[in-house]
Amino acid sequence: MKMTADVIIVGGAVMGSSIAWWLTKMQPGLDVLVLERDPSFTQASTALSVASIRSQFTTAVNVRISRFGIDFIRNFDERLGGLGQVPSLGLKENGYLFLSSTPEGATALAEVAGMQRREGAATELWSPDQVKARFPWLETGDLTAATFGARDEGWFDNMGLMAGFRNAARAQGARFLTARACGLQVQSGRVTGVQIEEKDGGRALVACSTVVNAAGTRAAEVLAWAGLDLAGEPRKRTVFVIDAPNARHPDAPLLVDAGFYLRPEHGHWITATVPQDDGPCDSNDFDPDLHLFEDVIWEQLYARAPGFDAVKVVRHWVGHYAYNRLDQNAILGPHPVMPNLYLCNGFSGHGLQQAPAVGRGIAEHILTGGWQSLDLTDLSVERMLKEQPFRERAIV
Repeated sequence: MKMTADVIIVGGAVMGSSIAWWLTKMQPGLDVLVLERDPSFTQASTALSVASIRSQFTTAVNVRISRFGIDFIRNFDERLGGLGQVPSLGLKENGYLFLSSTPEGATALAEVAGMQRREGAATELWSPDQVKARFPWLETGDLTAATFGARDEGWFDNMGLMAGFRNAARAQGARFLTARACGLQVQSGRVTGVQIEEKDGGRALVACSTVVNAAGTRAAEVLAWAGLDLAGEPRKRTVFVIDAPNARHPDAPLLVDAGFYLRPEHGHWITATVPQDDGPCDSNDFDPDLHLFEDVIWEQLYARAPGFDAVKVVRHWVGHYAYNRLDQNAILGPHPVMPNLYLCNGFSGHGLQQAPAVGRGIAEHILTGGWQSLDLTDLSVERMLKEQPFRERAIV
């Protein structure tokens, strides 16, 4: 194997693959090496995502990221120049419906809806009567307001997005290696190489000019190899697929209520909640919290939609959020202490939908030294070091 590269990306799921594609598209001939420890991606946040996209965020930069992302996803094959070998991502634009049951919540929804519309989103502010008229199967008596994304919001093929980026990046010359990164070589305040495990248990060094940490829930471990900290950690989410024979609504949106979210999925429904004792978990902990459906979700779901009087959990899975403890927003760009070490971490559950724009942004910064198409300064590493939160409040 060639033991050098211009850029090494640690983590080969959707973020790493997107960065690799953008880099090789923008600078043909650039030697980009992507290291991925598990090519099956069985524990990757990409594979375990609910695979949705929305413009209804509370920070303008996240809305802009999604505005680019939805156009990219809708025109995926064309954007990749036919190199992705994934003709369509099956985008289903049912929208997001955020509900509020308090006066304060209604005010907050109105404020962010205005900002979202100024950024080009189609967010509509609804009264409870409007919610009932559009979705009569919902109970609306306690509501004070709602917002609905009438277009450009929904869900899509998560693995198709990743596979398309990987295929297209390979076609442009990026190398993908199944290898476990296990250390960084640092000299004079710069990363000069990445150590990888060999089959005999030894270590090999791959020299490079730039390293990108796109390691998802293991990002803090990668940063620690350079003696640096990251306010990021895995947080477990148990997702339930349920059957509700008295609630067949294929046109339903992704519903975000006070204690759960819900969306249709091939005749069934997907639902999940944030555990009351939410906190960090081991990156290898994929044991489901099965009690959450009966003890937390079902009562609230039935109160919101009486058609869910009869439900059955047909399967479940566990995924991890790469959770940013400071402000639940992405951590992007070069580390000020080590300027050729780039971070692409801490997405807190909305990374998949941000991969097209963030991949472009990181690639542009590596090649030019600054943000270009989108100004992602608000998501910079500096705010983390100064402990100055730039908070995203709409975490689902």
